[in-house]
Amino acid sequence: MKNKTASLLIIGNEILSGRTQDKNLNYIAKKLADMGVELVEVRVVKDITDDIVEALNALRKKYDYVFTTGGIGPTHDDITIDAVAKAFGVKVEAHPVALAKLTEYYKSRNSELNSARLKMAEFPVGAELIENPLTAAPGCKIGNVFVLAGIPSIMQVMFDYACVHVVSGRKIQGATISCNLMEGAIAADLTAIQEQNGDTEIGSYPYIYLGKYATSLVVRGLDAAAVKKAAGEIEAMIKKFHGDILDNPE
Repeated sequence: MKNKTASLLIIGNEILSGRTQDKNLNYIAKKLADMGVELVEVRVVKDITDDIVEALNALRKKYDYVFTTGGIGPTHDDITIDAVAKAFGVKVEAHPVALAKLTEYYKSRNSELNSARLKMAEFPVGAELIENPLTAAPGCKIGNVFVLAGIPSIMQVMFDYACVHVVSGRKIQGATISCNLMEGAIAADLTAIQEQNGDTEIGSYPYIYLGKYATSLVVRGLDAAAVKKAAGEIEAMIKKFHGDILDNPE
């Protein structure tokens, strides 16, 4: 059976302005790879309802799963829930379970569940809640879309709960071979290796090692034997060019 595909929609002006550095993509990508789900596309959009709707509708038709991060808090610019509801053509209403969780959470902290916080109990009609034991404000799932928080610690907890709805596939295997050769020197041979190993994806990534150019070569695929074969051919190529295999960069 073919592995499922996924996409990520990152929502928030603060990401595009550079004020906030996104840390969620790395976590989600690694987790999905471990589950055998291929993350194919990532988009970043501003806090504009129509832009979110347009991106979401495109992604949810194209991929098996869509994860969104950001924009589900209590402030005026937290518009993700409304945008998701608009994309699915449904209304937003208070979810009784979410309301109960938030009521208990703020009562235990002697804080007021004011109108702004009540907004975090509202979800698209028909959505299922995604647990958030850290702050009680849930995320949600509707169709093949998972709506998660933007704060990394909360997003990670939500994501792990969301994964019970995700069908795992064959784990994506990988091997990284780094060398002190420049990309241009090995490009032709590397192309030939890729052509001879169609069951793998080979990426070439230059970096600086001890002040000199180096290249990290990454092999990925579903078949461990195929990945091992391609990695072996890459190591032989490096030796052919009298290069050295280096410790892999972090």
